[in-house]
Amino acid sequence: MLVDPTIAMWSDRLFQATLVVLLLALVFASLEYAAGRVARAAARQEELAAVGASGATPARPGDDGTAGRATRTRADRHGRIGVSLMILAALTHLGSIVLRGFAAYRWPLGNMYEFTSALCLMAVGAWLVLVRRHPGLRPAGVFVLTPVVLLMFVTGTVLYLDAAPVVPALQSYWIIIHVTTITLASGLLLVPGVASLLFLVKRHGKPASWAAKLPSAESLDRLAYRVTVLAFPLYTFGIITGAVWAEAAWGRFWGWDPKETVAFVAWILYAAYLHARATAGWKNSGAAAWINTAGFATIVFNLFFINMVVAGLHSYAGV
Repeated sequence: MLVDPTIAMWSDRLFQATLVVLLLALVFASLEYAAGRVARAAARQEELAAVGASGATPARPGDDGTAGRATRTRADRHGRIGVSLMILAALTHLGSIVLRGFAAYRWPLGNMYEFTSALCLMAVGAWLVLVRRHPGLRPAGVFVLTPVVLLMFVTGTVLYLDAAPVVPALQSYWIIIHVTTITLASGLLLVPGVASLLFLVKRHGKPASWAAKLPSAESLDRLAYRVTVLAFPLYTFGIITGAVWAEAAWGRFWGWDPKETVAFVAWILYAAYLHARATAGWKNSGAAAWINTAGFATIVFNLFFINMVVAGLHSYAGV
């Protein structure tokens, strides 16, 4: 038996459940973000009322800050529910990936559906770790969840494939080393990509309705830098192991295949970002953030356009 259909079915159901739970988490993250804006507006109104009120003016409900505290508490409650749902989604998502591997009797990273699914899991896991360590970043969760939910939807519809054995070229232990490393790195790099975009929004203050609620520009810049510092060595190792695998499979380490070329361009961009970010005068600069954003855009381009449109030796998308 090449594939266990029962296990494959449960893998698919867990994936679908994960998407539903992530959608709910996105709803609560959005409610937290919106409630935070209401809290700031209420606090501002209270401040203006306190400045302009005379001693004879009777106190109004909420002028003592009770309404603002209640709104902030509501925002915190929404945020905590959102994080709890993300944890549940991560568990069901991990179960889906593990069952996919058992169903097909192989490492579950053999096509675009499986790769993108695992990338989303890594992004959610990285964000949960960051929020655990730095709770003040939680209001930005809606902007991390949005691309993850979109990717999950595309993965479950456009990229979906039934569980099946991989093509002979992928039947190698290198798929465990190379593809897993690239998946981990790509999932991690989604977070600094979003953080750099939010840094640019915060720095320029436009749109104002978004910028006001975001964490400080310094914290977003620091987040983008630290996660990139962690992900870049993984990405580098993934490229190196890919070259070793290419030599074993095709008799050459590097052949400027489209996927290899774009992956190298992304590596150059991230190396330039880290160098710029570590250079005096570039810290908290928009130029460094743009470079980081361009790096992640290149990874997304490589993931979708190169895999699905351009023909090459790495055309294993299955779609």
